[in-house]
Amino acid sequence: MSLPLQAGALPMRVLILGLGWSGCALAPHLQARGVHVVGTVRNPSSAPDDGLLRHQLHADSPPSPALLDEVAQAEAVLCSVPPDAAGDPALRLLLPALRASPALRWVGYLSSTSVYADRAGGWVDEHSAADATEAAGVQRRHAEAQWRALAEERGIASAVFRLPGLYGPGRNALLQLSQGRARHVIRPGLAFNRLHVEDLAAVIVAAMQRPVAQGIYLPSDDEPAPPQDVLAFAAKLGGFAMPPAVAWDDPALSPTLRRFYESNKRIDSRGTREALAWQPRFPSYREGLRDLLR
Repeated sequence: MSLPLQAGALPMRVLILGLGWSGCALAPHLQARGVHVVGTVRNPSSAPDDGLLRHQLHADSPPSPALLDEVAQAEAVLCSVPPDAAGDPALRLLLPALRASPALRWVGYLSSTSVYADRAGGWVDEHSAADATEAAGVQRRHAEAQWRALAEERGIASAVFRLPGLYGPGRNALLQLSQGRARHVIRPGLAFNRLHVEDLAAVIVAAMQRPVAQGIYLPSDDEPAPPQDVLAFAAKLGGFAMPPAVAWDDPALSPTLRRFYESNKRIDSRGTREALAWQPRFPSYREGLRDLLR
């Protein structure tokens, strides 16, 4: 068993499995505190030239010796790889190395509020039943359980982050409007929370500094809002025309988009805020979108 992380201290070496958009937002927060950060991607040659070391992790080839060495040295591993029908594909590839790592003290998994079934506009929190029956939610629950099982087997801390819709630089309504990609989809009564990617980074850092057994966190902003309200605010803010409205169940919409609008739930993040001594820098989409214009 590895020695546990001390409360308040960050791990000195962090490995991010699936070093994509959210991981790239997190990395500078850790590096600014002296943490060594590396990651994995499917294809390192297509990754941005940002100074972050990325190792290939792909089902078609075994992990490289260099990646296995990083696993052996990492005190914390965070996974943001999407699940498949069997759970977490990154965990499957690295499970023997993670079981054997002498340094590992904390694991984290970026999950989704899709683990909760539709609440017809009702609220969910850390104590709500993860009762989704559709495939995306079931796969997320399976991956969560696999990471928790590894942590329990190793006797180390773990954190599952059940996330709402993320936005920030490179992924936001302002950019979608400017590129003509925004969809003005209407479902009466629908409202959901969001989370700025910088707030996500702050939550992950706080969870690393407060290691617990089987932590579950639901970080979100303060204001569940209809998506058309967010789009209208972004259009006014950026001087864009609103796209034509489309009903959420219009057959012209893709099945994936229709499924997104089927579930209607709001996030109560008070437990997460208390546990991590965290408050969102961007309490609603308004502050977050305004900041993107700076």
